[in-house]
Amino acid sequence: MNPLTEAELVDLRRFCGYPAYGAAPTGMQSWRYFQVYGLLEFRLNNLSIAEVAIARRYLASLTSLEFAVASTSDNLDTDQASMWSRNKNELADRIRLFDGWRTRLCGFLGVPPGPAMPNASPPLVV
Repeated sequence: MNPLTEAELVDLRRFCGYPAYGAAPTGMQSWRYFQVYGLLEFRLNNLSIAEVAIARRYLASLTSLEFAVASTSDNLDTDQASMWSRNKNELADRIRLFDGWRTRLCGFLGVPPGPAMPNASPPLVV
């Protein structure tokens, strides 16, 4: 039995750049038609207890980084207020940091970044 919850599995897939798993066992867009998706599922379902702990640390960090990207919109309406001026590169910097950690997660799991990751190539069809 997999110690990861369904929500954790969804987030791990998503952070790795892979599409939603879906509930049906068949379908043309199913991960089952792509070798890399199957590899990701195999890895997620066969992590050791120590690896699950590391995956959960990645999830905590990535969730925080994802929220930080979204919260940059709080300062987009102000360029400068008194002595404070916003970092005009903040959004790009945060996205780059977030995507860097997403890529590290893929490396830890031993899968290439999925199609939803920047600069990702489409998965190979079996």
